[in-house]
Amino acid sequence: MTLTLYALDGCPDCERVMETLDEHDIEYDIHWVDAEFSTRDVVKKLSNQRGVPVLEDEDWSVVMVQADRIIEYVKTNLA
Repeated sequence: MTLTLYALDGCPDCERVMETLDEHDIEYDIHWVDAEFSTRDVVKKLSNQRGVPVLEDEDWSVVMVQADRIIEYVKTNLA
């Protein structure tokens, strides 16, 4: 399984997603993004927006945005 979480240090929604992934013992890589919103080009290219968290599931070619949707995806499809 190849998961990458794009997150910002100190972001409460990012932390909720990380906690959910950890609770279900799901391995993932973290790509820490810049605090400066306008420099998040990698997130923009991937998800067509600059907000975080963003979860990329390369195995299923899925890109998820918004913490609640990501958590639901994790619980439904990965746990």
